[in-house]
Amino acid sequence: MAKNPIANIFRIKELRSKILFTFLILVVFRLGCVITIPGIDASVLTKYFDDLVSSNKNAFASYMDFFAGGAFSNFSVFMLGVMPYVSTQIILQLALIIFPSLKRIAQEDGGQRKIATWTRVGTVFVCLIQSLAVTVYADGINRIAEYSNLITMGPISFKLLAMLTVTTGAMITVWLGDQITSHGIGNGISMLIFAGIVARLPNAIMELGSKVSSGEINAVFVIIVFIMFMAIIALVVFEQQGERRIPVHYAKRVVGRKMFGGQNTYIPFKINPSGVIPVIFASSFLTFPLQIISSFGSNQSSARWVTRLSMILTPTGIVYNVLLVLLIIFFAYFYTQVTLNPVEIAKNIRENGGSIPGIRTDKTEEYMQKILNRLVLPGSLYLALIAVLPTIIQILFSFPQSIAMLMGGTSLLILVGVDLDTMSQIEALLKMHHADGLVKKGKLRSRNL
Repeated sequence: MAKNPIANIFRIKELRSKILFTFLILVVFRLGCVITIPGIDASVLTKYFDDLVSSNKNAFASYMDFFAGGAFSNFSVFMLGVMPYVSTQIILQLALIIFPSLKRIAQEDGGQRKIATWTRVGTVFVCLIQSLAVTVYADGINRIAEYSNLITMGPISFKLLAMLTVTTGAMITVWLGDQITSHGIGNGISMLIFAGIVARLPNAIMELGSKVSSGEINAVFVIIVFIMFMAIIALVVFEQQGERRIPVHYAKRVVGRKMFGGQNTYIPFKINPSGVIPVIFASSFLTFPLQIISSFGSNQSSARWVTRLSMILTPTGIVYNVLLVLLIIFFAYFYTQVTLNPVEIAKNIRENGGSIPGIRTDKTEEYMQKILNRLVLPGSLYLALIAVLPTIIQILFSFPQSIAMLMGGTSLLILVGVDLDTMSQIEALLKMHHADGLVKKGKLRSRNL
């Protein structure tokens, strides 16, 4: 077997097939992001969004394009991306905690399959609501005299056809993500979001270069932001890989004629146990009302309070960023409690004859909860700071929002988090085939947080 791990990736048939399959699905996804829905004049649409960019009034469109890889401003069949599915997942996860009967169903045999089915059914309803908002948004643009030729068919026909097309496109996107998870490399939904962000990077770099050459942005500010960019990447990698190890000692047990246990091990708790999930959940949670409000706010005949609310909840506003920070902290605690339940962990330790040195058995849950709280609070605050970084960059250095979002914290968290997860899966497959891994490094030492 070759010693070069990059060469080993393409020498191992299973790994090569998974990577090529993932690449093929991502190509299909990107093609769907540029196919405009029926009933829309693409030239008029392009002119409208170009005018928004030149007038610096494209905050909402930039935000929607951030997760959809430019599909929203194209009014493409994949313009909603995977965010309706993520929103429905959030709603169901909250429901599992609020309603004990749903939690019991989820814990039964085949319960997770039922939850997955309900998630997809719920996604259809969320897509229908969001696609209706899209038609209202398009109708609002069409009412402006300069763009009155945007919609090329009757209003009722366009509304029905657009809702059907966009909803179908969103469900196809979810299916593509599932295919990557099942037959490719990495988490499919995260990979699609990753691909959308990467696809917008070249245009953002070109736009930044043109603004620097024209004198709109100072080159010194670009260098400062680039240094911040590299520093944040290093911090994100450190946080994603750092962990706190809880030592566990298992007593010896005799089962039949065999003796089990008598070993020392540890439970690894990451510095940031929830990863980038709180950022994705919080952004998705705000996307739905933001899209509805902005869609109705784009209509010139809309109520004054709708237009005002749309301006208050703009992604560059203080109210929006405060809500984003609070939601990130909430979802960090929420997701950690769902995935790392201290009661369940302590129960499993006791049932297997284990104990934490220096901690009474009946105090295991309390100790676990204390450790998680010490990890989640600084981790969630760190995520929140990174997430609002694009707004800070935009205000301090007068960067356009489209550039600030792609060079800012949320995109970096997602890009680095997905990249590390994908690399870990590739490395596991390489080692399973007795090949050298991608990364050769010592294990990070635990920190007493």
